[in-house]
Amino acid sequence: MDRHQNHRITVCTSCTHTGTTCRPGFALIQKLRTAIEAAGPAITEEFEVSGVACMAGCDRPCTVAYQASRKATYLFGDIDPDVDVDDLVTFAQTYSDLHDGWCASGERPGKLRGSTLARIPSAMITTEASIVRAS
Repeated sequence: MDRHQNHRITVCTSCTHTGTTCRPGFALIQKLRTAIEAAGPAITEEFEVSGVACMAGCDRPCTVAYQASRKATYLFGDIDPDVDVDDLVTFAQTYSDLHDGWCASGERPGKLRGSTLARIPSAMITTEASIVRAS
């Protein structure tokens, strides 16, 4: 199975610190890319880090999502680019090893244990035509 860039970390670039115009997402993307590169080729080849304009986590900036094919998706909030990068990289390593993406909150590193906004199961979408062919 070709796992190259199978995993994605998406960072909200619209989030602002409360009462300011500071958008920490751009800084977080750069710090996360640098930290993943430093973690070595096993993780670097697995993950793409990108930004998106909004993930509707405005009350809990900065928001970060982990996604992969056939895995649960995670959305974390209250991420600080100056403090939480190591936890994000550690979770990336854990997430890449999880067959279906599911882990208990106690298995998430540091701050990510309590800053999970959502864990969304992977979807198996079938059409009626697929169901008819299968039966």
